This record gives sequence, structure tokens and C-alpha cells, in this order.
Amino acid sequence: MEFQRRDLLKGAAMGFGNLALQPVSSALAQAPSWLTPDLLAAAKAEGGEIIIYGSMNEQEALPLWKAFESATGIRVQFVRSSDTGLMSRIVLEARAQQKSWDLVVTTAVSKLPQDFLQVLDLPEAKNIDPNAIDPNKKWYGVYSNYNSPAYNTKFVDKANLPKTYEEMSQRKDWAGKVAIDNNDSQWVYAMFTHYGEAKARKIIGDMVTNLKPTIVDGHLALARSVGLGEYWVALNNYTNLTINVMLKGGNTDYWVMEPMGLFFGQAGINVRAPHPKSAQLATNFLVSKEAQTLLTEAGRLPVRKDVPPNPPDTFTRFGSTKVIPVNFSPEDEKKWQKITMELLKSR
Repeated sequence: MEFQRRDLLKGAAMGFGNLALQPVSSALAQAPSWLTPDLLAAAKAEGGEIIIYGSMNEQEALPLWKAFESATGIRVQFVRSSDTGLMSRIVLEARAQQKSWDLVVTTAVSKLPQDFLQVLDLPEAKNIDPNAIDPNKKWYGVYSNYNSPAYNTKFVDKANLPKTYEEMSQRKDWAGKVAIDNNDSQWVYAMFTHYGEAKARKIIGDMVTNLKPTIVDGHLALARSVGLGEYWVALNNYTNLTINVMLKGGNTDYWVMEPMGLFFGQAGINVRAPHPKSAQLATNFLVSKEAQTLLTEAGRLPVRKDVPPNPPDTFTRFGSTKVIPVNFSPEDEKKWQKITMELLKSR
């Protein structure tokens, strides 16, 4: 598994200068609301640096963390890999009792052993979706991952899109032209919760039999493949990734059917963090209005109601569709991932 480590202050020397140093959004032009003076002083007393593990792509993450650096003077070392790669690395480092990272930002923080994480109270937490706060306050949601199908606008007529997953499961004309990520356990959970186990199994089984989906690994790669027309339809994906490809001119769009699963990109602080105050400050930054606005520039959906999505009609398009929040424990994740793999390989 490849891990990419970037010291943003040295980004230019590493070929990432233009990306990391590009002018940031006007969202950070005013005095930051999240920048608590006492916490900033405590963070700087730790040595003025922070080590962040994350799965967010560098095109989004580097400008975001550069904005944090510019506002605080705290140097960010950003280590990027997949959710799976980061979780494996964190577990190995914990066994060795290494103080190797401060903050992790992925969709899998809740799946870590919870004794790996600090309890945290955030000043900005009062402004975010209550579903985006761990009941034990060991992680906070920083962007919203809604689940929805997506399609290529050149190959699929919007007027003929199915209105339910039952109808979708019978679209034999799409056979061999669809795909789904093999880690969509949140979507499967939402289907079971909405339809009941027996009906959900039948619908997903009919999809696999009739549509013959390609099973892929990587939600962003899937969104890009649909935008390019490699696949006509994604049976499910993260809405924000479809939007990301749309914003870049891809021939793709999403549509909404019940149920919509919802889970979050999450931030959690290492219980052995070498720079815990810097990590607290960085987490408060991530859920601030300023950072949430920056995240929407690439189509990520905010966890704050006072930050409009991009495009502005995104939440309006959701309408009254039933949304099912998903918050897996490590045990839940294993259970639902096993069910997901069994269902997707049932044909």
C-alpha cells in the first residue's frame, strides 16, 4: 500500500507547490471563527506542527490544509492513503505504541478500536448535524456521504430512469453496463432497514442476476468511469463524488431513490497524539464554516446547515426522500461487509 507524505511548507520543492500554495477561497479572508486564541497558543507550544493521516485526494486536501497552515503558522505533514491502508497502518503503529500521527480524516474512523481515540469537545460542534457527532465524542463528521445511483448522460435518458430500486432491478437492457463498489455496506444496510431483509435480498439479488454489475474497488474511480462512459450506470455511489465529476465537466449526474444511506467523512484524534492541541485545533477548523465552504468547492456536501452545498440545489433535489444514517461499529462493519460481498457475488 502506497503512502504519500507531504510537508506542505516544502510542497514547491516536491512538485506540489502550485497546488498547495494556490490562493484559497474568500471563505478564509475574514478572521476565522474557529481560531481560539488559547488553543492556538497551546498548539504552538507543542512545536508548531501536526501529522495528519487522510484518505481525501490531494487536489482537495492540500489546499485545505494550506489554509490551516496560513491561518495558524502550524506546519502540516499530510500522509495520504486509502481508508483500508490507513486503518491497517494505524493498527500496526498502535501495537508498537508509536506516537506517529495526530489526526486521522477518513470515512472509517468509527471502525477503529475506540480506545485508539481521544474524547473531544469542539466549540464549533454546536453548528453541525447531530448525526455527525459520535455519541461518545471520539469522532466528528466533516463531510456528508449520501448514497445515490449515478448515470452517464450521453448513454442514459434521464426521462427513463427507474423510480425505485425494484424497477431498477429489472432493467435488463443495462446488463453488463453497470458497476458498483465492493465496499458499499452502508447502502446494503440502508436497503435492509428500508425494505426489510427478505425484500432487500430479493431486490439486490435481482440486480446482480439481471444487470450483471462489474464489481470495482474505489468510489472516485467509479464516478470518473461513469462520467467517461466506461459504465452507463453506478448502482450506487457517493453523491458528492458524482458531483465532483460533474463540476469537472464529466457527462454524469445522480438521481434520488429511497432509501438514501448517509454516513460521514470523520475526524478523530490519536490517544497517543504527539501534538494533541494542534489536532484539536485542526478538527475545530474542519467543522468550521470557513473549511466547510472550502470543501464544497469540489462538491463535498457540508455537515453544517449554514453552508450551502455546491451545486446549490443539491439538498433540494433530495426532497423528502427517506435518509437512513449509518454509523457502524467495527463489529457492524465486519457483519455488513460480509453480507455485501455475499450479495454482490451471488450470481
